[in-house]
Amino acid sequence: MASGTQKKGPQGGKGGKKSAVSAARASVVTKKGPPWALIAGITAIVLLAGGVFSYAYFQVSAAQKFIASDDNKDPSEAINGVVKVAYASGQHVQATQRVAYDQSPPFGGPHDGVWADCTGIVYPAPVRNENMVHTLEHGTVWIAYNPDKVQGAELDKLKSKVEGTAYMVMSPYPGLDRPISLQSWGHQLKLDSAEDERIDQFIKSLRANNYQNPEPGGRCDSNQTGFDPANPPPFVAEKPGADAVGMDGKNPGASTAPSASAPASTPAPASTPAAPTTSAAAPSQ
Repeated sequence: MASGTQKKGPQGGKGGKKSAVSAARASVVTKKGPPWALIAGITAIVLLAGGVFSYAYFQVSAAQKFIASDDNKDPSEAINGVVKVAYASGQHVQATQRVAYDQSPPFGGPHDGVWADCTGIVYPAPVRNENMVHTLEHGTVWIAYNPDKVQGAELDKLKSKVEGTAYMVMSPYPGLDRPISLQSWGHQLKLDSAEDERIDQFIKSLRANNYQNPEPGGRCDSNQTGFDPANPPPFVAEKPGADAVGMDGKNPGASTAPSASAPASTPAPASTPAAPTTSAAAPSQ
């Protein structure tokens, strides 16, 4: 009987082994799960982008919240603690007269015919109320502070919000019942700290606000007005006497005729807007 080679089955030999290995590999590839790492990476990117967008949106919305507009004429209504009082405007008194103000510091009512310089000045000494109130009528924010309670870094922080900025003025106010008091015409906010975010909100809401101030854009400079920023009329701490002008603009305790010792009255300087400068232009509304 002739010898011959034995026939190998389909699984025998090298060819069969290779086929089995390939099949096993194909089975492993087929059974692979979802690419979780890739999915997690994409999800993280989407969430990050959404967070950035949301943050930017809320930042813009917060900034717009305190900007006056036709649809938001008094943004200070969103500031907790602001006191509002309606006052008649345009009531002037003479340089020798005092007003019996209903608030301390005052933030509206009769006032001197000459305004204090409000071109971003920080007065080192207290200034007469009647001159300071006139600045509010033109759109100024007046920061008053108790010199016994606000000093050092806090005082410097307040100064930085005023110096060189038109329609801003600051002065010490002896006996103030809170460390800090902000005044705009018909608006007041008293605070305890220069770090309070409401200071910036108040300034942004009411400084040069065309809707809340009787004479928005009125002059703030003291050029030829008779007011000397280097030597302003001093603050008087004593309570006004019976001859003081009332909040209605009337003088209940004295004759309407000027006293013999009083100087002849002169017309108040015009409250027309001053020509804007680069560093002192009022903010757009």
